[in-house]
Amino acid sequence: MFRLWNDWSDRNASGAAILGAMGISGSDIRGSHVSGSGIARSETGRAGKGVVTGSWTPAAASATGARIRALRAQRGISLSELARRAGIGKATLSGLETGSRNPTAETLYAIAGQLGVPLAELLSAQGVGRSVPEVHGTAVVAQLLEVFRDEEMSTELYRLEIRPGLLQTSPAHPNGVTEYLTVFSGTAQVGPVGRPLVIHAGDHGSFVADTPHTYAALGDEPVLASLLIRHPLGPSGQDRHQPEH
Repeated sequence: MFRLWNDWSDRNASGAAILGAMGISGSDIRGSHVSGSGIARSETGRAGKGVVTGSWTPAAASATGARIRALRAQRGISLSELARRAGIGKATLSGLETGSRNPTAETLYAIAGQLGVPLAELLSAQGVGRSVPEVHGTAVVAQLLEVFRDEEMSTELYRLEIRPGLLQTSPAHPNGVTEYLTVFSGTAQVGPVGRPLVIHAGDHGSFVADTPHTYAALGDEPVLASLLIRHPLGPSGQDRHQPEH
């Protein structure tokens, strides 16, 4: 199930207004560049209230690894079993838990899905003063800006770049998770495998992301966008869905 909206009367003005609400100016976007490794990074390091952005550091990798290990222990899942469920190597998961490896977006999403938590839970992003690294995937660079929680939902806001010429396939999120993408520049093709949406600059679309889904930029221009991920929570504010195996 998905929706697509494209009735904005002035796409450029609307995009600028939303960027402003996110604390991002046009100069921030123009300040993005592609490093020698071909991975886009932001020069500004700006983020939402209570979130400090940055690259992966040993401290950030260790914090994410410790969080994965703690969540796995809480659920009584062995390292080997979590690796099997997430479809990653045991050595890879061991390296993530010890902080000796920097995770990709695909790996983090696979682990978060099997632990039944939002991605932000693994990034240790909640709370003032914590450094949140960019998450890199095959085609996507995502920067967590803010996390909002209430009794029923956890909502994550990301600044997103999709690089052209690449296709990224992300594993299924837990049941009921929905993604909302607003594109500021470029043309995005995102959504469930085999049923993607095409979202142009100034447009907005959403899709239920509890099946494998893809991200791609159509044409030669990278996509700059915001991504909201809505994750249902139980009555006590805990994660509602736990994978069954």
